[in-house]
Amino acid sequence: MNLASLSLGIGDRFARQGRAQLAAIVKARGLGAEIAPVWNKSNREHTIVGTRPADVRAEADAAVKALGWTGPYHVDADHIGLKTVDGFLEASDFFTLDVADFTGKPAAPEAVSAFVRRHAALTGALQVPGIDAPLAAEPAQVEAIARKYLLAVQEAGRIHRRIRDAKGEGRFIVEVSMDETDQPQTPVELLFILAAVADEGIPAQTIAPKFTGRFNKGVDYVGDAARFEHEFNDDLAVIAYAVRAFGLPEGLKLSVHSGSDKFSIYAPIRVALRRHGAGLHLKTAGTTWLEELIGLAAAGGEGLAIAKDVYAGAIGRFDELCAPYATVIDIDRARLPSADAVRGWGSDAFVRALRHDPACPQYNPHLRQLLHVAYKLAAEMGARYLDALGRFEAEIARNVTENLFERHIRRLFL
Repeated sequence: MNLASLSLGIGDRFARQGRAQLAAIVKARGLGAEIAPVWNKSNREHTIVGTRPADVRAEADAAVKALGWTGPYHVDADHIGLKTVDGFLEASDFFTLDVADFTGKPAAPEAVSAFVRRHAALTGALQVPGIDAPLAAEPAQVEAIARKYLLAVQEAGRIHRRIRDAKGEGRFIVEVSMDETDQPQTPVELLFILAAVADEGIPAQTIAPKFTGRFNKGVDYVGDAARFEHEFNDDLAVIAYAVRAFGLPEGLKLSVHSGSDKFSIYAPIRVALRRHGAGLHLKTAGTTWLEELIGLAAAGGEGLAIAKDVYAGAIGRFDELCAPYATVIDIDRARLPSADAVRGWGSDAFVRALRHDPACPQYNPHLRQLLHVAYKLAAEMGARYLDALGRFEAEIARNVTENLFERHIRRLFL
């Protein structure tokens, strides 16, 4: 099973926007962009919302049938490990292997030494096509890289073998997630991580490194865009080299996690992909939930009341909601309006504050990030929230489709 060159992670917290998401990809196809939709949802999200992996498969299949989609599509078991993978085996055909708990912990000394010896030819000055200066790595540096990442890749190998034994060779797609580390990986580190991936026999089709800068949930990139552009180009060159040198899958490509709304780096990404003839997997999951809230607020009445209640609850439970996402949000509490202030807003005020339009003076990225992590509160509303999704489906779907197409697909792929 091969992943298309361009693919979008289009997760959906409440499994109601599959058709609206796919409609954006259908529209892109009509304009010449072939993009594979990948519905993704993590075990944490399933636990919070009360859904199962089978619900994601059902949503994807129903959307494909309703819109007559004839292209490839997938269901991603997002951020799974050995403890959680079994529940996803039947419904998923794409597995994002999360080994964050093993990153930074050293593998057995003999395994580290063997890795350094096995890849001695990569030390010294290594010329990688597409990178101006040679990559330089001395044995001591390779050992340090192995001590930080080798155990994590070994764990990814164990997860991969568990999936392979259950589903069969070549019947699923593998992504290796290395983005949850304290520092971004350099091109040299990425090269040796890919060497370890190949050693483990993992047929990775995407890899998610940690890039320079901050990829906060649902808001724009924070950092030096020029530095990101340079590193992104170098990473693409390293991947192309690793495919040839290590026998990794031809379609191996970068995956950008928390990739939604990173408007200031979309143009450099687009240029780099065309320059290198490379593919991309971009995860945009969380913005669907925010577009639901925008659609509800825009509809007024009970929809607006629900949006306001979610915000009031989020203010009251700030620490609880933000703690699991501390590394991917940056919220200044002093810049959050009070719950009472928001109670007085009309539909337009709420929508302007939440919609990601940097040109709008009322747009509030702090409010947007808080609501991004507050979907638990909507889940706790149960039927009240789900019934509203049905009642205001047309308004919500319009926002979901427009957001995915205009703000993401158009800027990246058209």
